[in-house]
Amino acid sequence: MRSPNFIILYVDKPEASGAFYAKLLGRQPVETSPTFVMFVLDNGFKLGLWSRRTAQPAASAAGGGAELVLAVESPGAVDATHSDWAGRGLNILQAPTDMDFGRTFVALDPDNHRLRVYCLDEAAV
Repeated sequence: MRSPNFIILYVDKPEASGAFYAKLLGRQPVETSPTFVMFVLDNGFKLGLWSRRTAQPAASAAGGGAELVLAVESPGAVDATHSDWAGRGLNILQAPTDMDFGRTFVALDPDNHRLRVYCLDEAAV
């Protein structure tokens, strides 16, 4: 079976969302147009930002129905990322907390897509 390697988030303003993710990810998109922006991450995973008004077939979902999840190397990195993102003005939905799988927090992008940062607690697995 093939493994997923690409996610598309439906957004209101792809170029504005592209600028947001460029700052967040510390990289420039590989493709930018008025209706679509795409990033390729170090592990080969692709993140697409497609205008919800031009997606075919039409996209009816809004932000918040799923999470884009980013793993970091330590609980301290969860806290440091939270501080960085809060300092950038991201809306924090969940402050850093310890859950059954490890330390985590959740922020929102400009279209209210959930961004979860976590460090897996190896002892809990």
